[in-house]
Amino acid sequence: MARFNVFMAWFFIPITLGMGWVAAVGRIVLELLGMTTREGDIPSLLVGAVFLMATVFLVMYFRGSLPPEGKPEGKGFTYGHRLVLAGNILAAMFVIFQITHPLIANHDVRRLLDGFTDAFGYWTLACWAIGFSLLYQSSLPVEK
Repeated sequence: MARFNVFMAWFFIPITLGMGWVAAVGRIVLELLGMTTREGDIPSLLVGAVFLMATVFLVMYFRGSLPPEGKPEGKGFTYGHRLVLAGNILAAMFVIFQITHPLIANHDVRRLLDGFTDAFGYWTLACWAIGFSLLYQSSLPVEK
């Protein structure tokens, strides 16, 4: 479960930081296949996310794991994974909102949720930074 948690974090980090770039890659692929798309539309984002997931998987497959690896017996390992998991949940909520926001008809509700999901992005980055730091710390040798 720890490997999946880190895998999802490495999948969500580029989407959270550069959702427009992920959608642009998806748009290029869809247009190469002959489909007409608009900039930043949902199919482009989904295709870009699939390519991003494949890229992260290939890096994990050929490298053997994704950093930080951490040691289960190390100090901060469980807290680090809990924070990374919290960041992954917030990032998933952010991505789901970005995909489904056109379905929300009420403009005021959409603006309110947009503010919350922007806050999720900042909290997500904090959770990942502290969680990865604790995971890295757990892999260090114990000094006496």
